[in-house]
Amino acid sequence: MRNTLFRWLALVAAACAASGSVHAEFADPMRSPAVINLQAAHEPLIALAQAGQRLVAVGPRGAILVSDDMAMHWRQVQVPVSSDLVAVTFKSAALGWAVGHDGEVLHTTDGGNTWTRQLDGRQAAKLMSAYYAKQQGDSPDLKASREEAERFEADKGGRPFLDVWFDDERSGWVIGSFNIIFHTDDGGKNWVPWFDRVDNPNALNLHAMRRINGTLYIVGEQGLLLKLDQGKQRFVAVPTPSKGSLFGLASTGNALIVYGLLGNAYRSIDSGASWDKVTLPTGASILASAELPNGHLLLATQAGELLESADQGATFQKLGASQPGGIFAMALRGDTAVLAGAAGLSRITLSKSN
Repeated sequence: MRNTLFRWLALVAAACAASGSVHAEFADPMRSPAVINLQAAHEPLIALAQAGQRLVAVGPRGAILVSDDMAMHWRQVQVPVSSDLVAVTFKSAALGWAVGHDGEVLHTTDGGNTWTRQLDGRQAAKLMSAYYAKQQGDSPDLKASREEAERFEADKGGRPFLDVWFDDERSGWVIGSFNIIFHTDDGGKNWVPWFDRVDNPNALNLHAMRRINGTLYIVGEQGLLLKLDQGKQRFVAVPTPSKGSLFGLASTGNALIVYGLLGNAYRSIDSGASWDKVTLPTGASILASAELPNGHLLLATQAGELLESADQGATFQKLGASQPGGIFAMALRGDTAVLAGAAGLSRITLSKSN
């Protein structure tokens, strides 16, 4: 893969370190259910989401865990795949989606207790090929889409989805490597490829997406930032000063912050028309963010640090709390932050971390 995704490298390294055995026989993760592991909460986990009062965490080898007591205790649930899962989102206490490697898209209708597959990489590759074969014309976008669809099929669908976003219970997106992007308007029953509707001529990896102040954004490799133009029904490029990979976006007040590799972060207060570099007290890559009820912004790093801003992302200070091995995701409930990372799941009281 061109310019392998940093976050995934971190996950692979952590997962390999945590593995205690090597299986003699290969089991297709797309066809093998996740193995229940009583120690799963103490092993690498990569993403978190809130489903009403419940917390849901996902990670390597198809692990999905739920907690109903604010992360005091976790329970692993049955999952039909053992592919590595790297992102999860909920639009209600019941409806959620998780995505990951092998192009897996999983769906729950009961708050994460049970999961079914909506899409996998093999299906996605065939769907993309069939869709663009039917499109009329020979524009550069369509030509590139057909060529990428052929490569996708040649890879046997073996490409990861890296993030998932739903605006409501029906309209959603999945994004991943090599500009792979699909949209659904029926809750994931059907998916339409949008490869030809993205200003990403080099097919850079798409890492994360989020709607901020009414606009849907995507960040990716080499400083890529895109926003959805509703009129054109296209993701258009937004220039940024960043040359390194961006792993996420955050907002607080009227500020938009993009962040990523080696502690780089940039701030805009005019929807991306101009940018200021944010000087951070770390050189570690920024992997997650969260906004506190008081408007303060938290960033989490690959080194396990937590950084806090009280001025809408203009400046940050390092908190005393940290998590060994790196923090991949955060979820907030009042004064408590739940962290997912290489060391598993933990919780800290923020008022005691300053």
